[in-house]
Amino acid sequence: MVERKHFSSKIVILGTGGFGRETLTCLIDQCKASGHNYKDFALFLVDDAYYTSTEIMGIPVIRTSEFGVDTGSVVVAIGDPDTRHKIATGLPAKTTFGQVIHPTAVISDWVDIGPGSIVTAGCVLTCNITIGSHAHINLLTTIGHDCKIGDYFTTAPGANISGNCTFGHSIYLGSNVVVKQGINICSNVTIGMGGVVVKDITEPGVYVGNPVRKLR
Repeated sequence: MVERKHFSSKIVILGTGGFGRETLTCLIDQCKASGHNYKDFALFLVDDAYYTSTEIMGIPVIRTSEFGVDTGSVVVAIGDPDTRHKIATGLPAKTTFGQVIHPTAVISDWVDIGPGSIVTAGCVLTCNITIGSHAHINLLTTIGHDCKIGDYFTTAPGANISGNCTFGHSIYLGSNVVVKQGINICSNVTIGMGGVVVKDITEPGVYVGNPVRKLR
């Protein structure tokens, strides 16, 4: 489900790097659009080894050793899909995962996005789309009708995915990647920025170019 207006607990942003701070700005706009005070709901979480400040951008920061399942609903704001997977699965078993959805994202009622996902400003997701858990859908990404996408899906800004595509898990699309309609992509694939995907990808790896080819 897509949670855009209902807040029942704090949103715990795990990670204070660039995307973590961008996620906070999305959460601020989401709270404003729904009449909430973001300071009542936002909290940063970092690994103890990276803890350097009690507050970032006016929001409290806690260590992972201080985190409990009652602290709030987590979104892991770490860009690399494999690192995100490792962190998310390393949290306590009963951890709940929330969603951060920017109010300018255009998402129809016929879109299902899994828990732990973040959708930033200007994205368009049309209809009959299923996206798994812990997705990052970055600025101005578009996803067409009838797409089925696995967990830990990640786009950089400006990715464009046509309809009827099927993606596995832990796929990363660089900035301005274009995917032709009806394409299937297996799990553990990275497409470099500006890549154009016109054929199915059946082997994990890194692909670049127009049309994309696998790097050795």
